[in-house]
Amino acid sequence: MKKSLYLTSSGTLGRKDNTLFLEIESGEKRYFPIEQVEEIHCFGEMNINKRLLEYLTQQGVPIHFYNYYEYYVGSYYPREHNHSGFLTLKQAEHYLDETKRLDLARRFVQGGLTNMQRVLRYYTRRGNDLADIGEHIEAQAQQLAQCDSTESLMQVEGQAREAYYQAFDRVIGDPDFAFESRSRRPPANRLNALISFGNSLMYTVALSEIYRTHLDPRIGFLHATNYRRFSLNLDVAEVFKPVLVDRTILSLLGRRQIRAEHFGEELGGVYLNEEGRKAFLQEWDAHLQSTFRHRRLNRNVSYRSAVRFDLYKLEKHLIGEKPYEPFVAYW
Repeated sequence: MKKSLYLTSSGTLGRKDNTLFLEIESGEKRYFPIEQVEEIHCFGEMNINKRLLEYLTQQGVPIHFYNYYEYYVGSYYPREHNHSGFLTLKQAEHYLDETKRLDLARRFVQGGLTNMQRVLRYYTRRGNDLADIGEHIEAQAQQLAQCDSTESLMQVEGQAREAYYQAFDRVIGDPDFAFESRSRRPPANRLNALISFGNSLMYTVALSEIYRTHLDPRIGFLHATNYRRFSLNLDVAEVFKPVLVDRTILSLLGRRQIRAEHFGEELGGVYLNEEGRKAFLQEWDAHLQSTFRHRRLNRNVSYRSAVRFDLYKLEKHLIGEKPYEPFVAYW
């Protein structure tokens, strides 16, 4: 089974024969068989060369880079070998047609709100009183049918998520991880630091999975297509953030695997230190690889596979075969 490779130390990454070779600053050397690597995430300063990039292209392995403050900054994306001109035209057609774009954008938001409610239901069964928050999100979901623009959809989603994050305080019950309000660049407290870090990971997972389909990551629907960034991965991430990012955070804090000492303050923001980052990545990767019974396929699949299956459903929507129905967790 292929896995993500997370490099948290600084050093040199290269190719040695048919294996990835990492030498960190302390002099320690490690080897990673390329056939076991799904994607690479670099959090430290990493020296790479053209020979490595050619090898990653040959093997179809993307590499994602994060800065010192754990923000995603970019990817080396191997040559696009799966792209379909026909499907790219269909993506553009659905983006340029306001009715088609709005329909897809609404489906992404609906999927995200439904999965927020599933998370609330999961923790309600474990003794938390979250009924009022669930009712607020349901009220926001009822407004989606009346939204006549992507901006209004994002406003509804933002209001629902603000209420949803209030549930974290009740579930966690730890003043060291009070939510207060959403803050991003920089995150103002520990919980916001975890949310921002997890969301960055979710965006890159979605990007890696898009690479393995016929879709173009530059053409999104909820998030505007522009000159500066990928946008389809942001759309897909809306559906999966409650299921993957939020559950990872709540699990880590519930088991006290992440504590106050795993954070530091710099330049007015709060960030995970290296030990905290490693603990988060370990839980994140385990969550991605964990399996559940897929109702439609009637077999066990991983949560990472669920992301790719959603992209296949999106392809079918674009070519008019079957309307896209976003993934919904069943716990």
